[in-house]
Amino acid sequence: MSVTEIFDVRTTTRIETIDITSLVRSAIRKSGIDGGLACVFCPHTTAGLTIQENSDPKVKTDLAEHLGKVVPHDGGYVSTEANSDAHIKSSLIGASLTLIIDAGKPVLGTWQALYFCEFDGPRSRRVMVKVIAG
Repeated sequence: MSVTEIFDVRTTTRIETIDITSLVRSAIRKSGIDGGLACVFCPHTTAGLTIQENSDPKVKTDLAEHLGKVVPHDGGYVSTEANSDAHIKSSLIGASLTLIIDAGKPVLGTWQALYFCEFDGPRSRRVMVKVIAG
């Protein structure tokens, strides 16, 4: 058995990191599946998903700033699009996460949270969560 939930994420700036843990927990809860896996997928080429610390908000700032140093917006890219850096950052961060579900909840470490990473906003985005019993 599997259940898919889709939710929207609205970003307000070009680079943004949004905690989506509660949205993913809700999708898992709604599925009614007590044990298995959840695949969280971002169907966008200029955004991504990551698991990161949720205690210190400066971690999100560090992530964005240092990705910007590694892949700067004005990096002299061959592509004529003005968002080549966003495509590269998305590839580095990744488009999906796989979570273990136990007792109807995602298994996360004490300080972990799930984040949607915007690299070419502001935009309206979608995130898909497929919960698979197992």
